[in-house]
Amino acid sequence: MELADETAAALAAAREAAGQREIGSYARHILLCTGPDCCTPEEGQRAWERLKSLAARVNRTPGAPKLYRTKVGCLRICTAGPTGVVYPDGTWYGCLTPENLERVAAEHLVGGREVTELVIGRNPLGGPPPQGATTES
Repeated sequence: MELADETAAALAAAREAAGQREIGSYARHILLCTGPDCCTPEEGQRAWERLKSLAARVNRTPGAPKLYRTKVGCLRICTAGPTGVVYPDGTWYGCLTPENLERVAAEHLVGGREVTELVIGRNPLGGPPPQGATTES
């Protein structure tokens, strides 16, 4: 099926942007909910600012795993925020204050070890279905 010229041009621009962002080179991707239901927008913004600086620092460190971060409006866990999820591990975290993000960045995003006391759930990608999940259609 042929793509419309507008669609083809938009996809070419998106591929260029993805290349500039080095999509495909990241070891982990953290999505951070910045509220307003799990935390105040101000708390969410403080956490986001800290995460941005942590990721930038890690990404400038030779030999450190590449990190990608995305701010989201809702992860549907509307308590104990800011909440976040780290992929591909599928580790869900609560109470991601700037201070707790320091620990998650050092121990999990760089070190590969979950910060278990902040974990609120797990759903790893590429693994078996979570316990209790149905695989029937």
